[in-house]
Formats: sequence, C-alpha cells, structure tokens
Amino acid sequence: MSPISTPDGSSPPARPANSPAGEPTASTDRAAPRPRPTPKPDGKQPAAGPTEPDQSGNDTSRPGPSANEPTGPHPSDATTPHPSAVHLSTAGSAAERATRDLAAQFEDEKPGRVLTGPTGLLLTGASLAVGALALWQVFRPLSQGSKYYLIIFLAGVLPLVFLAYPADLRLPARLRARRRRDSTDRDNADRDRESTQARPTATDWVLVALAAAACLYPVLPIPIGTGGGGYNAFLDRQGLLAPVDLVLGTVLLLLLLEACRRTTGWILPAVCLLFLGYGYYGGLLPQSWPVAHAGLDFSQLVDAFYNSDSGFYGTPLDVAASYIVLFTIYGAVLELSGAGRFFVELSAAAFRRSRTAAGRTAVASGFLLGTVSGSGAATTVSIGAVTWPLLRRAGYPPERAGGMLAAAGVGAILSPPTLGAAAFIIAEYLGVSYLQVLGWATVPTVLYYLGILLSVEIDARRSGVRPVVIDVGSPWRLLARFGYHFASLIAIIVLLAVGMSATRAVVFATILAVALSFLAPKNRLTLARLVTALVTGVRGVLAVTAVCAAAGIITATTTKTGLGPQAAALLIGGAKAVTSDPTLVLVLTALLAAVALSLLGLAVPVTASFVIGWVIVGPALLDLGVTAPAAAMFVFYFAVLSEVSPPTALAAVAAAAVTGGRLVPTMWQTLRYALPAYLTPIAFVITPAGLGLLGIGGVQRIAFAAVVTALSVAVLAVAAGGWLPGVGPAGVPERVLGALAGVTLLWLEPVPIAVGTALAAVAAAGVFIRRRSTGRPRTPKEEKL
Repeated sequence: MSPISTPDGSSPPARPANSPAGEPTASTDRAAPRPRPTPKPDGKQPAAGPTEPDQSGNDTSRPGPSANEPTGPHPSDATTPHPSAVHLSTAGSAAERATRDLAAQFEDEKPGRVLTGPTGLLLTGASLAVGALALWQVFRPLSQGSKYYLIIFLAGVLPLVFLAYPADLRLPARLRARRRRDSTDRDNADRDRESTQARPTATDWVLVALAAAACLYPVLPIPIGTGGGGYNAFLDRQGLLAPVDLVLGTVLLLLLLEACRRTTGWILPAVCLLFLGYGYYGGLLPQSWPVAHAGLDFSQLVDAFYNSDSGFYGTPLDVAASYIVLFTIYGAVLELSGAGRFFVELSAAAFRRSRTAAGRTAVASGFLLGTVSGSGAATTVSIGAVTWPLLRRAGYPPERAGGMLAAAGVGAILSPPTLGAAAFIIAEYLGVSYLQVLGWATVPTVLYYLGILLSVEIDARRSGVRPVVIDVGSPWRLLARFGYHFASLIAIIVLLAVGMSATRAVVFATILAVALSFLAPKNRLTLARLVTALVTGVRGVLAVTAVCAAAGIITATTTKTGLGPQAAALLIGGAKAVTSDPTLVLVLTALLAAVALSLLGLAVPVTASFVIGWVIVGPALLDLGVTAPAAAMFVFYFAVLSEVSPPTALAAVAAAAVTGGRLVPTMWQTLRYALPAYLTPIAFVITPAGLGLLGIGGVQRIAFAAVVTALSVAVLAVAAGGWLPGVGPAGVPERVLGALAGVTLLWLEPVPIAVGTALAAVAAAGVFIRRRSTGRPRTPKEEKL
C-alpha cells in the first residue's frame, strides 16, 4: 500500500458541530468515504465505511468477522493491494458531503437547508454581519451593556433559523416514501423533498419577519401605544408590561419553541411547555405538595422570559453569543486549514507499528478531532469513516468497532481545550475563568481515555484481533511539516494562563490559525475561504442559540417558582427515606441524581440537559455539602454521557450507521468502553478526596486521587473486558471480584481503598491460576496494510 497522503491537499472541511448538512465547501480535491448504502431487502444494513476495490476495480469490502470466522488473514488480503485500497482518505467530493450528511442525522440538531441564489446571498450576508458583531463585541463592547448585545444577537440569529431549517412537517409524504420499495422511486422522492426544503416558503418568510420584529422591539426607539420607546423604557416596564410588550413577548416565546422544534425536534419544546404549564398551573396543586407554589399568571411568566436577566436573555444565551459563536468560527478555520486531516494522520503515524495500531488510531483520532468539532456524533462519524476500514481489516466485529468509535467520539465533548457548550455555562454560573473549568476537566479526560485504551488492548488479546501495521511514515516528519496546527490550540491555553479572557484568546488563536494556514499552499485561507469559515461558524451556532434562548424558559420558571430547592428537598428526602447515615444519604442522592440526569439527557440536547440538571439536581448536591465545582462537573458529565446512554445513544447510533453493526449490541459495547466516565464523576462528590480529580486541593491530593482512580479504571476495564493483559482470560468469579474492587476503589478513603486493592489482588491471582490450567493464549499473526 502506498503511504497515506500528507495533509497539504485542499480537502473540504469535515462538518463542524451544529453546522448544516451539505454545506458547500471551498475545495473538491479530496473526500471522505462513500455514502451509506441503501439497506438490503432483508433489513440488514451493509457497512458504510470506504469500500476496498481490488486490482480490477471491483468492490471487495466486507463486514467484520463474525464470532465463528477465523481471525487469520483473509484470502484476498494476501494479494497486493491497489494503491487506493486502504487509505485514510478516498476521492470524491460527493462522498465527503455524504459523510457530513450522515453526521448531521445523529447530532442533537437536524440538517439544515443548502441555500443558493439571492436567499443564499442573504443568509451569507446576515451570517457575516452576526460574526462581525460577535468579534466587535470582544474588543469594543456595546455601551448599552451585555443584555443589549444579546437582544441584537438574537435578532440576527433567530430569523436565520427559519431560513436555514425547514419546517419538515409533511408526514404524509414521508409515509408514502416508506411504502415505495423501488430504490429509484425512493431516491427520486428524497431529491424532490430536498429540492422543496431548499426553498424557504412564504410561511418561513413570515416567521423571519416576526422574529426580527419581536427581537428588535425592546431596542427600537419608537413608541407603540403604551409600549415601545427604546431600550431604557422597556427595562423600566419590568414587572408591569404594556399590552404590546405582552403580545410580542408571547410571539417570541412561540418562535423560540418553533426554532427548537426545527433544529432539535419535538422533545425540547415539549419540556419547555411542561415548565411553562408548571409555572401557570402550579398554584392549583395541593399546597401540601413540596412542588406546589403560589401560582403565576401569564403576564408574570412573559415578563420573566422577556424582560428579566434569567429568561431568554439569560446566561445560556450569553454563553452562545459570547463564547460558542467564536469557538465554532475557530473550529471552522481549523478544519479549512487542514488541521482535522492532520490530526487523523498523526494518530495513524504514532501507532503504525503497534500491535493494536487500528484501535489506538481510532481512539487518538477521536481525542484530537474533538479539539475541532466539539460534537460527539460528528466526531464519531468523522473518525469512523476514516478508521473503520482499518478496524475491519484488523478483524474487529462491527459492533465492537462501533462501540470504540462512539466512546472515542463522545470524549470530544469532555476533552480540553474546547469542551462542549455546557462548560462555558459552568464558567458563567460559578463566576470562574474558562481556564479553571479546563483544569477541572483535565484529569477526568485522561482517565476516560485511559479506560478506552485499556479496553482496546484487552479486546485485541481476547478477540484475536490481527495486528495491523499502518504504513504512513514517521510521525516526527509529519509533526515537523504540519505540527503548526497545534500552535493555535496551545495559544488558547497560554493566553488564558496569562489572564486573557476566553473570548479574546480564541479570537487571537483564530487569527494565528489563519496566518499559519499559508504554510500549506493548498490550505491557504484566502479571503473567499475565510468568508466560508466565518459563515460556517455562524451557521454552526444557529441551533445552539435557539436551544440556549429556550433554556431561559426553564431557568426563569425555576427561579420564579422556587422549583430548584423544592426538587432538591424531594431528592434528598428520597435518599433519607432509605437511610439516615449522612454519608450514605450523599451516596444515594448522587446515584439518584446520576440516574435522573441520564434519563433527562436521553430527551434533550446536552446544553439544555445541563441547564435543567443544574437548576434541579445542583441544589440537592450543594445542600449536602458538595462544593460547587464538583456539583457542576458532576452534572456536566452526566449531561454529556446521554450521547452514549441506551436506548437513544446518538453517538452509538451514528457509529452503527458507519460500521453496519447491529444497533443494540453497538450501544452495549459503547457503554462498556465509556464505563469510567459514568463512575468517576461519582467520586467527585462522595468524598473530599474526590476533588483531587478536579485538580483541586494541592499536588498530594491530586496525585493520590488520580493514581487510585486510575487503578479503579484499570480494574474495571479488566472486569468488563474479561482479560488481564499479559496474563490471560478472566472467568466470571474474577470479573465479579474485579467489578466490586473497581467500584470500591472509587470511594477515596483508606479503608475502601485497602478493601478494593485486596479484592483486585484476589481477582488477579485467580486469573494467574486460570492461565496455568489452560496454557498461554495464542498470539494472532501480524498483518501489514
């Protein structure tokens, strides 16, 4: 096989988080794998990774081996591969767009329209204006204050949502399409639907006008009856809205619900309506109920949403307008400069001679690409489209490979320096710098990927995975030529460390990335490509802005009704009903909170899940003496883990679409790989020593917590994988003992640590005894790609 091409080609960018599917790109030189094949009549789904043509040009792709398939080299593998047989990239811009479309299907938001002509120019111009406003606010903030800026920002973004995202309400057309069995008819139906959705309807334009009017009304210096009159007059009417205020506030409420429905589906609007109903009808509940309140009339609710700092223009929207938009622009610039491609190739080069090269490449790619996308499902599809052929050649079954890809992809949201949107909300809620939040996330991120890498090593030995040598040349040579892509990421950390705000740090990092792009001739960010990056970044924040503004419905209702403390009392009361021991009450409350957050995350996007979890679960943990950083990171991790939690598990669904594996087994494999991420957050809150995992408490506490938790992660990986590396298979008794040992070690106190260590030692001794009785396991034969 010829070496993998270096990243100086001009590839279209992988789809950034939250950007619309099918976004035109600046280049067509290279592309990702072919689109997902049409399902077979028997219902089985073929693998969606790149196909492997033989020397005659025929498709020789095949699914991963079944349980009964021998693990030795496949007969066709013995032939000399075609130069394009197993590359980390294939040709064809249509396939690149197909990969981005596939990613869009499994993210928190729906794919958007691809607009052309005058409407496309309007969207581009408006996106540029919003991006310019966000950049202006960083260096020359508007004199009227941050809320004034949020009003202008929402007025620029919300109308674009109705242009960029179709209503998608034609259910009969969908049902008719399902009845068509002929693939040609199905393809024609899809093209007709896409063509219709690409043209905004008259209703869309009406909603655009209403959104602009409702958003701009608070700042327009035009008297309208007893309302209007400008920004200061609008603020003076807080608590006593004029009729026109009430009407336009209601219009904006309905428009935000519709924007959320268009971008994320029905569930989040339903949750918002549930909170709205609770605020309005809660006064009718029996006053003996803990969640009852005095009741609010509709004008009070609209006032809380439209004219307070906890409603539409609260902290979530502030985060979207101040941080997320700048980071999405930065991610788009990195992608267009070739950074994403470089990160994948560097991962392959680093492990090219490793016995578990294919698995390690997938995991490392997920970590590095997370710095660009910040989206679990998008990262899963991106690394899966590139590394699934390597995993398949190594002998990974589709389900196991899918679990690995999904777990590695979700780690993107947990990994510094670009965490998910909820991390910025943590910084705002707690009044700390974003650098502190990055510090809190560092040790858990290392432990998370440690668990995945250990599982990769275990799978390679337990399942007889064939070693693969990836012939990509020296990683040092790749670093010497393209290592400048790390410069902007390092710049963010350095600038934050010297006290610069996160907004200014990311702007300067973006400028640095643009300047360094000229080191690779085909990736130069010329003016046209820079405009593409800016527009892509702004389009990437449309769905997040709708979600963050709608989250104001939840936060304002909770604040006005006092639901947070009431829910906290219920949660703690449920734990106290089981035991009166303070320590056990804290443990049970943490477990109940973890379950509640996991269930909540199945229904709503990560950002909204964190906001709801913080106002409902956060107070319960704080009331029990948990520190604010530990409580916030606890909620953050379980909000993120919804992407790998059955039965929805968006990242696992995306991985199954790439590998063609069965969905439910892929979800369970993902759960196994991501197991440390479910357990380590509990260690944050149940003991004071757990703060060491967040980098709090001095070097001694941090080292102690990290080492003990790493041992716990290793023992749990062995228990879940059923194999002790360097020794052999573990039986059921050893795995049960290992699971108990791993969970016990998470209680970072001397006695539990001693008990957990003893249980782990007994389990290891059992594995040694089992190995002596069965003999040394056979080592698979190495295969070179």
